[in-house]
Amino acid sequence: MFGFTSLALAVSLSMDSFAAALGRGAAQKRPGVSEAIRVGATFGACQLGMAAIGWGVGAAFAEMVQAVDHWIAFSLLLLIGGSMVRNAVKGEADDEAAATRSGWLALLTMAVATSIDASAVGVGLAMADVDIAVTATLIGVVTFLMGFGGVLLGRAAGPLLGRRAELVGGLGLIAIGAKILVEHTLL
Repeated sequence: MFGFTSLALAVSLSMDSFAAALGRGAAQKRPGVSEAIRVGATFGACQLGMAAIGWGVGAAFAEMVQAVDHWIAFSLLLLIGGSMVRNAVKGEADDEAAATRSGWLALLTMAVATSIDASAVGVGLAMADVDIAVTATLIGVVTFLMGFGGVLLGRAAGPLLGRRAELVGGLGLIAIGAKILVEHTLL
C-alpha cells in the first residue's frame, strides 16, 4: 500500500489538522516559525500515534471505535471552537486569556480531536497488508508539514481578518466537528 495510496491517505487525514492550524495561526498575534513547528509536531505526533493505536486495537474492536469516534471528535472540537467564538464575540483582548487558549492543553486537545479519525483508519490498516511503522510515520510527517504550513498561512491571514480571526478559527473548528459527525452518522 506504500506509494501514492499511502500519500493520499496521509494528506486526507491531515486536512482537518491543516484547517485547525490555519485557524490557530490566524487567531494568534504573529505566531513565529517556532509556533508553527510546535503545532505541526503536536498534530503530526497525534496523527502518527492515533494511527498506530488504531492499528493496535485492530479488527476485534473496530465496531466499538467506529461507534463513538465521531462523537468524541465533535465534542472536543465544539468545546474548543465554542470557546474561541465566545471569546471573539465578547471582544476579549486580555493577552493572558489568549495565551491560555493557545497553550499546550488547548493545542493537545485540538490535535487529539482532529486525529481521532486516524485511529479508525488504523483499525482498517490492521486488516490490510501494510507496514504500520512506515504508514503511520508518513501520516505523521505529512500532518506535521500541513500543520506547519497552516500556522504560517494563518499568520498571513490574521492581520487581514483582525479580531474576526478567532471567530473564523472557532467557527472552522465547529464546522470540522460537524462535518465529522455528519459523515459518520449519515453516510
